[in-house]
Amino acid sequence: MIAETVCSAVAVAGLGIAAVTAYRKRFLAAARTAAYALVPLGLVMTGAVAWVADTAFSPTAWAGFGVLGAAWLLFLGTRAAERRGGGSRKERRAAAKAARREAVAPAASAPSLGGNARPAPAAQPQPRAQKPKTGGADDFSDIEAILKKHGI
Repeated sequence: MIAETVCSAVAVAGLGIAAVTAYRKRFLAAARTAAYALVPLGLVMTGAVAWVADTAFSPTAWAGFGVLGAAWLLFLGTRAAERRGGGSRKERRAAAKAARREAVAPAASAPSLGGNARPAPAAQPQPRAQKPKTGGADDFSDIEAILKKHGI
């Protein structure tokens, strides 16, 4: 009985705040406030508040909430382990083979521009000027080879 009275009072107070907000020409905020204010009243009218009050003092209901919480924790734990572990051994091995096979990005296909458009001429790679090799820390030829291998 007290819960219904409190929810009704909250709804009336929220509708009063919505009316003041609408008076200040902030209609979107007033409509949102009215929507939030009507939620407790709707819960009282549907009987959800009485159900919650009955559930709060039921040990069986609390045991049910505990089981739901345990299921939720198991779900989150398995998702975290799945993301961290990467699946089964076969899945990891197949993923490693696919990664080795597709180490270099495939060439991009030409965009389709419609039936009457001319195809774009293929881009010719520009020959790079060879830099003289110097000894010491300035030799980045091995890094350039790796980057070129991966298409960068």
